[in-house]
Formats: sequence, C-alpha cells, structure tokens
Amino acid sequence: MINDHDAQAISAGTHGDLFSALGQHVVDGKVTLRAFHPEADEIDVLDAKTGKKVLSLTTQGHGVFTGTAARRKKAFAYRLQITKGEHVWEIDDPYSFGPVLGELDEHLISEGAHLDLWRVLGAHVMTHDGVDGTHFAVWAPNARRVSVVGNFNGWDGRRNPMRKRGATGVWEIFMPGLGDGEPYKYELLDGHGNVLPQKADPFGFGSEHPPKTASVVRKLDGHKWTDKTWMTKREALHRIDQPISVYEVHLGSWRRVPEDGNRPLSYMEHADQLVSYAKDLGFTHIELMPVSEFPFDGSWGYQPVGLYAPTIRHGTLEEFRAFVEACHKADIGLILDWVPGHFPEDAHGLGKFDGTPLYEHADRKEGFHPDWNTLVFNYGRAEVSNYIVANALYWLKEHHIDGLRVDAVASMLYRDYSRKDGEWIPNKDGGRENLEAIDVLRRTNTVAYGEVPGIMTIAEESTAFPGVSAPVDHSGLGFGFKWNMGWMNDTLSYMQEDPIHRKYHHHKMTFGLHYAFSENFVLPISHDEVVHGKGSMIEKMPGQGDDQFANLRAYYGFMWGHPGKKLLFMGCEFAQGAEWNHDSSLDWHLLDHPQHQGMQNLVRDLNALHRDLPALHQLDCKPEGFEWLEEGAADESIFAWVRRGTNGTAPVLVVCNFTPIERHARRIGVPQAGKWIERLNSDAAIYAGGDRGNMGSVQSEQIAASGRAHSVSLTIPPLSTLFFELDAES
Repeated sequence: MINDHDAQAISAGTHGDLFSALGQHVVDGKVTLRAFHPEADEIDVLDAKTGKKVLSLTTQGHGVFTGTAARRKKAFAYRLQITKGEHVWEIDDPYSFGPVLGELDEHLISEGAHLDLWRVLGAHVMTHDGVDGTHFAVWAPNARRVSVVGNFNGWDGRRNPMRKRGATGVWEIFMPGLGDGEPYKYELLDGHGNVLPQKADPFGFGSEHPPKTASVVRKLDGHKWTDKTWMTKREALHRIDQPISVYEVHLGSWRRVPEDGNRPLSYMEHADQLVSYAKDLGFTHIELMPVSEFPFDGSWGYQPVGLYAPTIRHGTLEEFRAFVEACHKADIGLILDWVPGHFPEDAHGLGKFDGTPLYEHADRKEGFHPDWNTLVFNYGRAEVSNYIVANALYWLKEHHIDGLRVDAVASMLYRDYSRKDGEWIPNKDGGRENLEAIDVLRRTNTVAYGEVPGIMTIAEESTAFPGVSAPVDHSGLGFGFKWNMGWMNDTLSYMQEDPIHRKYHHHKMTFGLHYAFSENFVLPISHDEVVHGKGSMIEKMPGQGDDQFANLRAYYGFMWGHPGKKLLFMGCEFAQGAEWNHDSSLDWHLLDHPQHQGMQNLVRDLNALHRDLPALHQLDCKPEGFEWLEEGAADESIFAWVRRGTNGTAPVLVVCNFTPIERHARRIGVPQAGKWIERLNSDAAIYAGGDRGNMGSVQSEQIAASGRAHSVSLTIPPLSTLFFELDAES
C-alpha cells in the first residue's frame, strides 16, 4: 500500500514523483500495482498478452487503488480495466512505461545544443514498448509538478503528472492510446505549490481554433514529399545574381469567400488560387506574414504563441505542407515571416511558463517591449537560444520552407530600442548592443545555411548596423539579404511630393545609391507602408485620376530598374484603392477598371523584364552593375542610369521622368553606340497610359550628352519610366 501522506499528495496533485508511487513495482520480491483514478468504482489488472484478469485492486481512498500480484515475481505487461457504474473500459497505464528520452538528448538539451530539439520535446505520436500513443515532453525546470491534461483525463492536472528528467528540467510521459488531433495543455505547480494557468505546448505542432488555446497533437512523420526537383535546384535560384521578386501576402485577407461568411481561404484553396496568381504575375517567391499560431487576429501574426504550429485558421499542418508543395510545383519559393524577437503575455503562452521568467528576462528593462506590450526572449539562456535556433530549423527542415524573413531585427540588436534613458540595461561592456541576441542571430544563420542547403534568410533591419548580410566569419550577422528600409522611406517620401516640388527633393531618389552595395538588399514595399493611416500606394500619389496611376507606374518602373531584389505587398500590384484591412478581402473588383488592370499588367511585365534581362539582376549587389547617366537633372526631375550584367550581357538603359511634362528630343548619353530597343514603357496603352514613346527603338548618334560621346534622342512621356536594351547585333 501507499502511505496515507503520499496518497493524499497524489489526490491533491502535489506529489512530486508519481512514477515512483504509481505503476508496477517489485517490492520484497512481490509485484505490486498502484493506480490513481478518482472516477473509478473498481479497477482490475489484466495480463496484456492473454487479456486474463490477474487481480483486482483495492481502493485505499483518495482515488488510489493498490494490489499485489501474488503469483508474479517479475514485472509483466498489463492493462487496467476500469468500472464506473455500468460503464467498463480498458486502458494501458501510462505509469507502466519507461522513459523515451535518452542520455544524449538530456546532455544536448542541457548544453542548449540540440539542433533537432522539436524531435524530442513537444507531442510525438509513436509506438513505445509495442503500444501506440503519444509522448509528451516539456522544459519546466522550476516547476514542482507538470501534468499533461486534455479531454482524456477531464483536464484534471492530478491525473497524469509527468516524469522529471534530472537536471535538464525536462518532464516527459508516454500516454498510450492518444493520437493525431488530440487537444492538450500542460498544468504546472510552481515552486511554491501554486497551480498556474494551463499552458499551451511551446513545441506544439498544432492548435485549437481561436479563441480556444489548447495545443493539438499533430503527426510530423509520414508525409511523402514530392518536391525533390525544386529542392535540388533552389540553391542556384537564391544566389545574389538571380532575379528574385517577392509577393508578400496576408493569408487571412488576400481573398475571402463572401458567400461563406466572408471566411478566409484555406491552405488548399490558397494552393490553387494564390499560387497560380503569383505564378501568372511572374513573382519568384511568395512571402507569408507570420503563420505561427497566434491568439489575436489584429496582431497579423506578429505576436505568436505557437512558434512550432502553422495556424489552424487555414487548415491543418498536413494541409499547410500541401500548400508548400503547390508553391514548389509551380517553381515558386516560399518565405515565412519569422518572429524570434518577442512574444505576448497571454496566460497560455510562454510568459512565466513554470512560474518564473523562464523564456523571458526577469527585469522588464530587458524583458519587455514597450512598442508592442510583449516579452523579450532571454537570448543569453542556452535553452532559450536553442529553442529559437531549433525553431528556424524546424520550418526549414520539416516543412521545406525556402527562406525566413526575420521580423524586427533592429529591436533585437539594441537594448535601448524604443526605450528612454533609465529604461534599459547596458551590456556587459557598457554598450547598447544586445550581444546575446546578436549571437543568436549569427548562430541561427550559420546553422540554417549549414544544415539546410538552398535556403535564404532576410533581415528586416532599419538601422546602419554593419554587415547584416556579411558572413559570420567576416564579423557579419550572416543573413543572405537585408530589407532596404532607407531606400523605401526616401523614395516614397519623394513620390508623395507634388511634382512641382520634386526638384527640391531630388537627392531622395539618388541617395540610396551611395550605400546600395553595402549589403545584399531587397527593395520592400511591404504591408507596413499601407496601414495605420498611411493610405494605399495609389492614395500616396499626388494629383488625381490618371496622374496618380501614372505616378505609381513610374515609381514601380524606378523600383524594378534599381539595384536590389524586389518585394511588393498584395494589392499593390493592381493599385488597391483603400488602405489594407486585415479583416477584409482585397478589392478584386477593381480589376474591372482599365487603370487597375493596367497596373497589374505592368507588374507582370516588370517581373518578366527583370527575369529576362540579365543586366537587371546579375550584378544587383555589386557596384560595377550600375552607372549613373543623369544623376543631377533636378529641375526636370529626370533620372537615367545603365544596368550591366556579367561579360557579354547587353546593358540596359533606364530613364525616369517624374514631372507631368513630356520631354521631346531629350538627349541621354549612352555608354555604347548602337540601336537601343525599347523593352518597356510605363506609359504604354496596355498599362492604361497615354501610349507615348519611341517607335520601338532608337539609334544612338555621335553627339555628346550626359558626359558620354554617344547619345540617344528620346521622347520621355510625362510621369513615366522607360527601359531600353542595347541590340547586340547593332
């Protein structure tokens, strides 16, 4: 029997080591069995091999049942038959199973060096000792007791306390009979014996539909990937000399189904509609705003609670994988917006997970983001660093994701980010840099590029921090690319000026070239530019009607002609009229109007041009790929430059006119004599422009202009961008 003190502790849910008390034990040469089932009237023990009854357990009170198998000298496989009134059912006893985690796992977890951490923590469907079930494991070093709870035990934390694995702080239990689709949480007692709010699994691979907050068991293994061809060739497509054009999407509002309650599309519907749309427009990649599970729709996913779970809003984990494969089948890469910088304080989340600041800092001067009312990861703790690095690998390995766009990197790099004097703590050297976060970013990039061939990482970083896209062994952060926020801010500010005033702001369009090759840049027109009262892209443009559309077409031409990879937020490709609303579909009906259809045609053709003319992408990140021809024509608001590729590549001339004045016979110097073929004119009729241009091509003349011996005489339409390619045979 169990002594009464232990029986009361078991019943109260305060016993610290249930595996030592319950289950099967050999005591003084006799096999004893103990079980805790407060709902039971009777419990019989059955031989698992024969199904025959071995003994009936005796109730000891407090829901504890005990008994001795008089004829058994050794432990044996058994099942419990439970009777409650007229109901009788059989179960395998969780306390009859040994540990699943091995010593190597324990060692790597303690060191913070387990690169496949999600493979040992979380909920895993498996067969253990010949029995099907789910293994649960969670890190909670300061908890007095951790239990897995769910419908299977009435959400009663007394029922299935887990086994603590020594100094690792990990708790585990194998729950027979549980499988895919089972909701669950963890219930913890803190170090003082207080019951905490039930927690979702930090490594949960699935979640309930919000506002419910439980994790859901999802089977990781067994998916048969069919994207080997893409996975083999993607490394070549992610080099800095390749055309990369990204379509940024919020899955909840790209398109909705009004006849079905205005619901967002599912992963499977996106696999059909979104992928084919992006393919038609010539984008090379789709970038999803965060899909890690999050509680509040209004956060757009940027306050994640389930970093390891694709949001259930659009379907299951398996359906998410089908969406990934649809992208790859269409030769489109998939980038995820990844948020390792902060997490919300929701009661079921990571905050004070075991009653202590486990994932976050104890001092809110280090552990709280005033901008977002969120908690900051304690990057200096080995287990937390491991959690973040492993999460990056999880998406890349388990779901074949092609790239991670890392959100709010600047907030990670600096301890004083958005903080006033006295509201932050300097680093060990007295500086403002967050040295621990920098180490995590470097480690993430090093491990990701080393472990998963062909991926890319992209930093959303808005400061002048050096070497964001430089290799770690050259003192860089190791990202593949960096968003060029300065270019975006300057050029949009210029475009919002009335054309008559633009000559006074000419430098905003040229300044970006002073640092354009200091990093591997992506030029981003993202969701951040069309929210919070900033208006849509078309609303930013000065003038009315046709002039607004002409301005935006000219700006997109400037962007696609400028060095750097491209990113455009959904809706911007057809000049969405209203500011983005995460609760509503894009205004697809606007495509019935020629101006909006023309804008979409332009983006499609710009992507094709970017892909088909090597000079527009081969030397994107190298200064020899760019040369100004007209940098200082401020009074005319004209810009002209030439883009070059590698040896033998035909150069491309780009000319922009940001005034509503048509320039006739305007001479632009060219670097080489010959015939220059007009490849794109943003004023063409197909784009709903005035169709003014240069008859398809122009022949250079030996007339000096723009500091060059040869020049071309152009008709430059008002508010337009022109692209010319040198005819190799001229």
